[in-house]
Amino acid sequence: MTKTIRILLADDHDLVRAGLRTLLQTLPGIEVVAEAGNGREALRRVKEHHPNVVLMDFMMPELNGLDATARITATFPNVRVIMLSMNAGEEYVLPSLRAGAAGYLLKNVGPTELEQAIRKVAEGETYLCSAVAKHVVAAYLDHPGNEKTSLDRLTPRQREVLQLVAEGHSAKGIAQKLDISARTAEVHRTQIMEALEIHDIAGLVRYAIRMKLITPDA
Repeated sequence: MTKTIRILLADDHDLVRAGLRTLLQTLPGIEVVAEAGNGREALRRVKEHHPNVVLMDFMMPELNGLDATARITATFPNVRVIMLSMNAGEEYVLPSLRAGAAGYLLKNVGPTELEQAIRKVAEGETYLCSAVAKHVVAAYLDHPGNEKTSLDRLTPRQREVLQLVAEGHSAKGIAQKLDISARTAEVHRTQIMEALEIHDIAGLVRYAIRMKLITPDA
């Protein structure tokens, strides 16, 4: 008897999650066990429900899909993550793979490819959708040591703080969310500015938008 593949949906759009759930409910041997609206909630839901596969939106509030994926795969190595994104560029795909994602899909893929990706990833394979696979793999093979982006200058904690700063949270607000002191939050912010050579909050916001950590209306 084939084991049921347990799915966690992580996306900050209710309609997207509803559409995915409706689709996945029609597929044999696949069950949606939980949903999350941001990366931080996804971490909690993984711990509570122990899914086999997480369908993870790249861009989400509070904690983006990239850093949520890194935490999930480090803490729960048996959980497989498929990143969902509107961006096919290697600057998004390669960091996702380095973070531990086992798959990368564009949000415009068809139901058949989504099902195929889920089943392949659940079996332990890596899956890149056809729209990104060729040029991303080629870039990775041609330049295996040069694929890092400026985000790689930051630690996971600094990326987390960067996203919260860009979303408009104060040092005090960041401290409360991350259970650190306001002074530590300020130090992180200063170190982020130094690492990225960006010297004002507006610049950090523009950078976060450009790197798809937040949307312009976040």
